[in-house]
Amino acid sequence: MIEIINHGVHYLNGALLCGSEQEQQQALAAAGIGDKGRDGTIAYSILRSHNQSKDNDALQIRFDALISHDITYVGIIQTARASGLREFPIPYALTNCHNSLCAVGGTINEDDHVFGLSAAKKYGGIYVPANQAVIHQYAREMMTGCGNMILGSDSHTRYGALGTMGVGEGGPELVKQLLKNTWDIPAPQVVLVWLEGTPKRGIGPHDVAIALCGKVFKESLVTNKVLEFCGPGVRNLSVDFRIGVDVMTTETACLSSIWETDDKVQEYYKVHGRPEGYKALKPQNGAYYDMAVKIDLSKLESMIALPFHPSNAYTIHELQQNPDLLRQVEAEAKKQFGDKVNFHLTDKAQNGEIHVDQGVIAGCSGGMFDSICEAAAILKDKSTGDGYFNLSIYPSSVPLNLALLKNGVQQTLLEAGAVFKPCFCGPCFGAGDVPANNGLSIRHTTRNFPNREGSKPGDGQLSAVALMDARSIAATARNGGVLTAATDIDYDVPDYTYTFEKSVYDKRVYQGFGKADPTAELRFGPNITDWPQMYALEDNLLLKLACVLHDDVTTTDELIPSGETSSYRSNPLRLSEFALSRREPQYVPRAKAVAKEEAARRAGKSDEVETVLAKVCADAATTAKHTQFGSCVFAKKPGDGSAREQAASCQKVLGGFANICYQFATKRYRSNCINWGILPFTIDPDRAFPYSVGDYVFVPGIRNAIQNGVETIPAKVITKDGVEDLTLYVKGLTEDEKTIILEGCLMNYYKAQMKD
Repeated sequence: MIEIINHGVHYLNGALLCGSEQEQQQALAAAGIGDKGRDGTIAYSILRSHNQSKDNDALQIRFDALISHDITYVGIIQTARASGLREFPIPYALTNCHNSLCAVGGTINEDDHVFGLSAAKKYGGIYVPANQAVIHQYAREMMTGCGNMILGSDSHTRYGALGTMGVGEGGPELVKQLLKNTWDIPAPQVVLVWLEGTPKRGIGPHDVAIALCGKVFKESLVTNKVLEFCGPGVRNLSVDFRIGVDVMTTETACLSSIWETDDKVQEYYKVHGRPEGYKALKPQNGAYYDMAVKIDLSKLESMIALPFHPSNAYTIHELQQNPDLLRQVEAEAKKQFGDKVNFHLTDKAQNGEIHVDQGVIAGCSGGMFDSICEAAAILKDKSTGDGYFNLSIYPSSVPLNLALLKNGVQQTLLEAGAVFKPCFCGPCFGAGDVPANNGLSIRHTTRNFPNREGSKPGDGQLSAVALMDARSIAATARNGGVLTAATDIDYDVPDYTYTFEKSVYDKRVYQGFGKADPTAELRFGPNITDWPQMYALEDNLLLKLACVLHDDVTTTDELIPSGETSSYRSNPLRLSEFALSRREPQYVPRAKAVAKEEAARRAGKSDEVETVLAKVCADAATTAKHTQFGSCVFAKKPGDGSAREQAASCQKVLGGFANICYQFATKRYRSNCINWGILPFTIDPDRAFPYSVGDYVFVPGIRNAIQNGVETIPAKVITKDGVEDLTLYVKGLTEDEKTIILEGCLMNYYKAQMKD
């Protein structure tokens, strides 16, 4: 089904060369083709054309367009404004698909939307009103172009199926682009995803994506690499199918993705009124890939990703045959939440069947035309039943929803008992269709992390999400909530032709690029506040561990919960109150206590700092004057999941100065830490970290070390039992990243430039 080829391979005349290196070179020579290296890949043809650096190993990328949604764009614009922004230099779309329910917080969500429109008018942006489109569908329909690059402040910024390299990053990276700076990365490896065969009826994009995540995520096989999809199987997939696989590449922890393009992609651009956006993309003969993932589409089965990660992948038949797999999920919940919740799923297995409570088809992965049409074909003249099970559908854009109205698909699904809802991302992050306590929801959405669906373990509430394709969700709905693989039922899919109705956007979307009006006033609501003052890095650093996590992976949803907390994302101080609240509720008061002590130190009253430093310094009082005191989080592998910068910024707002880990889960979370002046320390992967909350880490000479590019940094750990040595690493910082850390954060970095 999926084969990993964990060594270099080449592309030649539409075929994959995967023998030994000698055999590959012989085949290239026989064809009269030289080894083109990575420069022969589609990925590097695009990266090179956007690179501003003369160093091919250290890329400095400028993007063609930017896109954000309404839990990120306020902070981005506020940061850029404080850093000297005058006008958006490239198209920047502000969509409103995350805080559109206005369910909590009074007026604050709509206040953000009003701010967004006023910013689009002032700086020359594109404003997409609430419920018109989810962020990535608008980008697909209106902003992509073959060979282009788009940077988005959302981790699922993936448009590779349309020939556009999409990258999801934290807000500060968009700030850099708005200020005409670059996205800096080491030259990435490229992984060839080679597709063969044709999916059988009932298999959809989520089946491919879940199987792929299950194969590569846990061993970090493609982390921070670019996935390039090619092979004879590509032509057997509709563009919607490709998009559905592509958007889920984020869950493999890859850097970006790109696909070869063909006449189907060309037709997509024609249908969307942008034929000029198409050009043929394919690898050059002799293109080299660092590894390959070979997928036989014809052998794929209906898949399910059990809680609490998209890589927790099984076939639906495996789960049906072994429902005790649900006990493993219960054990994982127990491990994470202890006695806070009484969580059980094994009772979903009844009389040889597995019963689920809810189905959701939504967002940038599930709310696609093909998937919803096929769900309707499965449910035609059927019923979702009158029991506990319910089915909700969120189309990804109003033009797409109009097409479903015109072809009768929406009527078919409504008649079967499904409910249609707005173009809204809520179910993906816990702000819509939150299931009942101990409920099991099956969703064609992007993630199923703990409490991603909106539950609150601290209050004894926990439900669970399993990811499935829309086809198997519809098959399950057809059976009243009894888990069913779409490959196990008979149905026929009519040949629907998609028509795109652009007039909706013409009437409602504000197209302000190139029309900046400096006289326009920004409109602020009472919840929109500026960032608090942040200070430059001092000579030494004393850290107090405020949270120690030994989970294999720590997600951004744990660092800053999603859901109703999103409403406070324009208010850094209020939002920071939620930091780690569903994973380590005492983190916030601990971090605040450290910040209070640091304020005292800055005022010359550093009792705690002097007391600790006395254990490692001859002159503690003098050293304390030059030693910043901040809180610190240790986690084995932090930052999997969302790109949202608040996972890092909330730590900094609370006085956090470092993360210590074995490895950062994603480049984007590490970048968020750096951009907020949080030291991204790593330690040797085979070194134990036996320290506890309340222990201290003293890093002498840290400012000088960062300034001079020292990557191996000696430190001292001070515990109640004594002092121990600890070696910390800060590897691969660019010159700009060094300066950002020294200045204390990205905003300070730009302010310093303005003074100069």
